[in-house]
Amino acid sequence: MSSPVPDIQRRFAHEVVERLHGAGFEAYWAGGCVRDRLLGREPHDFDVATSATPTQVRDLFGRRRTLAVGMAFGVIVVLGPEGAGQIEVATFRSEWGYDDGRHPSHVAFSSAQEDAQRRDFTINGLFYDPVDDRVIDFVGGQEDLRAGIVRAIGLPDDRFAEDKLRMLRAVRFATGFGFALDRATREAIRRMAHQVTVVSPERIADEMERMLVGPDPAGAVRLLLETGLAAEVLPEITERPDSGKTPLAREEGTPEALAVVGRLSDPTFPLALAVLLADRVSVEGVRRVCRRWRLSNQTTDRAEWLAAQRGALREAPATRWSALQKILVSPGVEELLRWAEAEAAVEGREAAEVDFCRRRLAWPPEQLDPPPLVTGDDLVARGLAPGPLFGRLLSRLRDAQLDGLIATKEEALAMADRLRTSGEVGDDSPRNDDSPRSDDSPRRHGDAE
Repeated sequence: MSSPVPDIQRRFAHEVVERLHGAGFEAYWAGGCVRDRLLGREPHDFDVATSATPTQVRDLFGRRRTLAVGMAFGVIVVLGPEGAGQIEVATFRSEWGYDDGRHPSHVAFSSAQEDAQRRDFTINGLFYDPVDDRVIDFVGGQEDLRAGIVRAIGLPDDRFAEDKLRMLRAVRFATGFGFALDRATREAIRRMAHQVTVVSPERIADEMERMLVGPDPAGAVRLLLETGLAAEVLPEITERPDSGKTPLAREEGTPEALAVVGRLSDPTFPLALAVLLADRVSVEGVRRVCRRWRLSNQTTDRAEWLAAQRGALREAPATRWSALQKILVSPGVEELLRWAEAEAAVEGREAAEVDFCRRRLAWPPEQLDPPPLVTGDDLVARGLAPGPLFGRLLSRLRDAQLDGLIATKEEALAMADRLRTSGEVGDDSPRNDDSPRSDDSPRRHGDAE
């Protein structure tokens, strides 16, 4: 499904409210779309809250245009025309009995005011009537928006007891909007941070991703550390008595990793995560974090690769081309370059290595990544039986090609014969240990495989 077109989506959200009004129901835009609109931002999606029951919503919009995805919780999805996306229409409700720390076991339909009271933060508890152009505020959300404060609705302990994920959301909203956490809300998070572990790893990872690719990833990490949430969701970046390492946030200054995270240009989740962890854990440790959060293989592999390549570009102009080229043609090279740029900025120097690499990346494809001179089929035709030797030989030949030591297929095959005869790349078959070694064979380059 393609992304909604903002103007079409907004008109459709207006029409949904208008149609509910026309049928005699109370209906408003609700939550984040109201907050974003008041902040002058384009909402990503629109939710509607109404006095109509789920059955009444389906009857009004028709079964073909609605999906009963959350009917037990009073939520019906209304499908819009091309470009409008879909709108979640939820009946005003009260909730209680959060036995699993995330989901209510009891739901009752209620009034708009009661519905506002069940929501997480005052800035998310606002309603807006697009037909009459008026804001409905039962929780003081407008005042907190003006003051730049993230404040839990009612008693913070109650809101976080209902849904432990809200503690991470509080950090995300505060740093995402450049707001401050209300003191009572902050203290409640500190008291209850250890309870966040009941939240599924996938939901924790989703919140962490949104923070680390948001407008202030370094600020988000600092706030996670200050509230004690980091010790629960990412203990690798906190101080441990047996580690001998200081936490990432210290009163006397900002450590490099956090400073680099703050300097990243348009960071991806794997990049921000790799930067954050690189000084704290091994490459395998990065993979363990990804597995713990049940991240995709693609995200995990990229984060692990970035951590492994950390600093590999620093001496790029002096690096043998066959080694550097393998990095530059890798899918994650742009992220690695952003990391190098951020490190240079933190260190207060010019990123000469990045400029060098970008000039190389501007080469035409046939120069940057020319086709190999020989393939496995060529080695088979040369009488070599498939086996482990294949990969070693092809790697050596590729390095020699990139470094300009060989330029034709004939030269490559001749080099393959010399390498086999000399035993420099081993052999898959028994060989006389007295076999002569060729004096003119290429020097070993210490390939990274």
